Order: sequence, then structure tokens, then C-alpha cells
Amino acid sequence: MRLLLALLAVFSVVIFSHPVWAVQTEAVSLTAGTGAAGTTDDFDDEFADDFSAEDEGPLISDPLEGWNRGVFWFNDKLYFYFLKPVARVYRVVPRPARKSISHFFSNLKSPIRIINAALQFKFADSGRELSRFLINSTIGIGGLFDPADKWARISQKEEDFGQTLGVYHIGQGPYLVLPFFGPSSLRDSGGLVVDTFLNPMTYLTRDWSLLDRAELQAGLAVSYLSLDDDNYEKTKRDSLDPYLFVRAAYAQYRLAKVAQ
Repeated sequence: MRLLLALLAVFSVVIFSHPVWAVQTEAVSLTAGTGAAGTTDDFDDEFADDFSAEDEGPLISDPLEGWNRGVFWFNDKLYFYFLKPVARVYRVVPRPARKSISHFFSNLKSPIRIINAALQFKFADSGRELSRFLINSTIGIGGLFDPADKWARISQKEEDFGQTLGVYHIGQGPYLVLPFFGPSSLRDSGGLVVDTFLNPMTYLTRDWSLLDRAELQAGLAVSYLSLDDDNYEKTKRDSLDPYLFVRAAYAQYRLAKVAQ
């Protein structure tokens, strides 16, 4: 177990701010109309049109498809044989407790959302994220709870440096599937590195060993997946080629995030 976590550490040190598989499951759930934002009928219609036009060219270039499919296969096995089984065991912990852990780490990453919203000139969104951070860090007991959303009706809006680059009209570049971290692009991979420096966890764990960081990262992944509604399993079951579906879902998801 600790040997596997040591391998995870190699990838966790640089790209520390993003839980494993989060983007993939968010993208798939959004295209299925089950994302956190709620019903997305209009988005589904646009996605259906774009995905049906796959013969005219993919939504994102994929010159490394051979490599990407190999990494996709590796991540798929990691998901089904390690991460998800552990997440299912972790579900013995009451869901409210697991959600509190998720809220805590999400609140801790507020600077990423605050700064990137400001860089995109979304000053109202940046102010709302700052308000969320202040409310949840105090009334929400250090971020364990989300009174900003529940009581003040200030919902969280995800922002990252990859989106910021997109707002400045920097294209996604080629599609990349990262070991352990799932779908990305050249632009978004660079954005993850920048977001690492905006993530307080980078500095709070400065003196931790690689193995300690890997254990925390793996724990975050398991916590996230324990709250997921098995969207990836549904994709595997319903898609003739899950790789192509995830690629199109990711590309459309990121285009929609930049356009918001």
C-alpha cells in the first residue's frame, strides 16, 4: 500500500490542487445533467450536436491518442481495482461527515477561485467567493459546513487558471490524459501547476514527506469518489468507446466553463 502511495506522490507533488478523477466525473455528470449546477438541458442539446459531429473532427485535437489511450487504460484499472473499492468501504462513514471533509478542503482552496475570478475580471464572482470563504471559515467552523450556500444562498463557482487562460483566448492545445489525474489538455495542465501555487495546502504541507503528501492526496481522492454517484461506471456501461465519450465530454465541459 505504501509503495503505491509513493508512486502517487510523484504525480501529487506538482499537481497537488486537484483531486484524482474529479474533472472526469464532473464532466461526465454535467453532460448527463447531474452536475452540481443542476439541470442542464440546453447544455445537453449543445453537447449532443457537437458529439454527433465527431466525424467532422473532434472537439479537441488528439495527436497523442495512442499514448492517451494507454494512460486511460491505466487510470481505468486504478479506478476500478483500487480507488473505487476503497471509496465504497469509506462509505461506512456517515455521509454528513464525508461531506464535511469535502467542504473543508474545498473551502481551503478558495484562494484559487477568488484570484482566478478576479484575473478574468469577474469581480462580482470573486467577491462572492471571498464572502463564501469568510462565512464558511467562521460560521461554518473552519469550512466543515457550508452556511454560505445553505443560508446565504451564495453558491460556489469553480474557477481555475486553465479557465483564466481560456478567457484570454489561449486555446486548449492537444488533449492529454494524465496518469492518476485523468483528462486534461496542454493549457489546463499548465493551469494546474499555477493553481498549485495558489493552493494553501502547498504551503501547509511544505515540510511533509512525499509519502505523507501522497497519502493525503489519495485520501482526498477516496473522499471525493465516496460522494460520487458512479457516473464513470454509467459511462463505461452506456458508451461504445468510453475514451471518445470522455474526451468529448471533457472538451465540451471546459469550453462551457470558459464561456460562463
